[in-house]
Amino acid sequence: MARPPLARPTDAPPSAHASEADSPVPDAGGRLAAERIVPLEESPRHIAIIMDGNRRWARARGLSELEGHAAGVEAIRGLLRHAVRRGVPVLTLYAFSRENWARPDDEVSGLFSLLEGAIRSETEELRREGVQVRLLGRRDELPAATRRSLESALEATAGGDRLVLNVAFNYAGRTELVDAFRALAASGLAPDDIDEAAVSGALYTAGLPDPDLVIRTGGEQRLSNFLIWQSAYAELYVSPLLWPDFDADAFDAALLEFASRTRRFGR
Repeated sequence: MARPPLARPTDAPPSAHASEADSPVPDAGGRLAAERIVPLEESPRHIAIIMDGNRRWARARGLSELEGHAAGVEAIRGLLRHAVRRGVPVLTLYAFSRENWARPDDEVSGLFSLLEGAIRSETEELRREGVQVRLLGRRDELPAATRRSLESALEATAGGDRLVLNVAFNYAGRTELVDAFRALAASGLAPDDIDEAAVSGALYTAGLPDPDLVIRTGGEQRLSNFLIWQSAYAELYVSPLLWPDFDADAFDAALLEFASRTRRFGR
């Protein structure tokens, strides 16, 4: 006796994980001449990085924690240029989590000052390189000077078409979900109309592909409340290197490892 057709839920994963054709990425024109080490079809469209280890790096060298953060900011500069050369369409950096507010006042204030200064000094080069800066997080909770620098960078780089740089600043994955659910509730959307696509459209990353690759430096093996919705199908790559030591070669090693994996999405 033949079995009846299997009734599948219409909104079951991986339908929420859009295919490459469904997820927009920055215009390919600026990436055609990129220096690739893996074929385009094996390259991640979106790389997210948890930049961990600045304080441990500083302590190992007898330096202050703020000096460790300064070294971490310098590492961002070099890696960003390399990501543009490699033709990465979307890069998300975990710069400051909402949990980081629990750190000492001097460290938090110093970190804000470092990041604000780096954003201000690098905005023109980012614009020239075709980098479009976006902010993930609650900017209304930030100090006024930091908020102004971020908003200035967002405005100045809005036309960038080579790489989208998401700066996760005052960010937390659970907070992002709370904000998304509040937005959906305020929109008047009927409960039965709230599906995974609706939630994805209400997130800070709306309109961008989910990360294909999440890199964490420093050896720890956890997401730490980072892109917890978007990373459902991401490949995880943990590097033992502390963030200030994570250079272009280490980034390339992550790209090669990603290309070697087979992604099945539950199939």
